[in-house]
Amino acid sequence: MSDSLDLRVKRPQRAIPESEWTWASEAAAIASMIALSGLQEKTVAIEADIDNSTLAKVKQGTARPSSDHLEKMMDATGSEAWLYFWLLRRGYDPKSLRKLESETERHLREAREALDAERVKVRVLTAALRGETA
Repeated sequence: MSDSLDLRVKRPQRAIPESEWTWASEAAAIASMIALSGLQEKTVAIEADIDNSTLAKVKQGTARPSSDHLEKMMDATGSEAWLYFWLLRRGYDPKSLRKLESETERHLREAREALDAERVKVRVLTAALRGETA
């Protein structure tokens, strides 16, 4: 029975500003993920379960990591620059995509959006009652 426990480190996702969307290649996006993570290369290699020399080749563009290694690198670095690179290359706007959500998560998001809209209304009405402009 092979029920191995996944002890993968998942760092918080770092926002990727448009100014960084200038990667010339997949390798450049991966190198950027590692460089901006603040981690040493060997740390990323260990957490992604990839050989140091293979990681160096990936950054140079002479090797391509498996999908499992890519996923682990994105988790380790807290960056999805590789994914952004391919979205941009295929003509998609990364800002307009969002992760899939469960029905509960969708209800929660919609409730938060409705609450935010109500707060705006309350601010506008309160300002109007005080004779201020909102």
